[in-house]
Amino acid sequence: MILAFGGASVDGPAYRDVTDWAQRAPGWLDTPVTVWSAYGLGLFAVLMVLGWWRARQQGAAQALTALAVPVVTVLAYGVDAVLKSAVGEDRPCRTLRVTTLEACPPHGDWSFPSNHAAIAAAAAVALLFVSRRLGTLACAAAVAMAASRVWIGVHYPHDVVTGVLVGALVALPAMLLVRRRSSDLARRATAAAPLRTLLSAP
Repeated sequence: MILAFGGASVDGPAYRDVTDWAQRAPGWLDTPVTVWSAYGLGLFAVLMVLGWWRARQQGAAQALTALAVPVVTVLAYGVDAVLKSAVGEDRPCRTLRVTTLEACPPHGDWSFPSNHAAIAAAAAVALLFVSRRLGTLACAAAVAMAASRVWIGVHYPHDVVTGVLVGALVALPAMLLVRRRSSDLARRATAAAPLRTLLSAP
């Protein structure tokens, strides 16, 4: 593990500003933000399923592209997790004296980059290759997810920005490759009965 750079020296004041705003915000806002931050990734799973279901009506190649979305998202998570372990940056709520909306994760649950932001961004970028409407909705949700992680106090702003970049930079070339080869891959996949069911319209 590499010794972490000091996250507070990068954007500690901005992090303090956000957590101060969170403390001064109306109390009714706390629950939806914390629930979204904790469970909002489930929305991306729903959008993936919806995108796949619709893509089946457009042909096997488009359905295969939709099935690639969760695979690419997992790949982005893996890249982000490797970076997180390599850097080993402690959470800002452990480094700085702040009051946060959520309990601070334990030491060893590293901060940089944000897994939540990487997963959300990868899913959003990948979904744009399946449906512009679903992808646009996912992009807005990804921004909200990234912001919520700073708002509840578990990440610095640079953690979530980097997480978004990691997710997007993994998903974009991967999905471009899938789209380029989708027709050929779909022809091969439909030769197997189980995959044929996943790629064909109901």
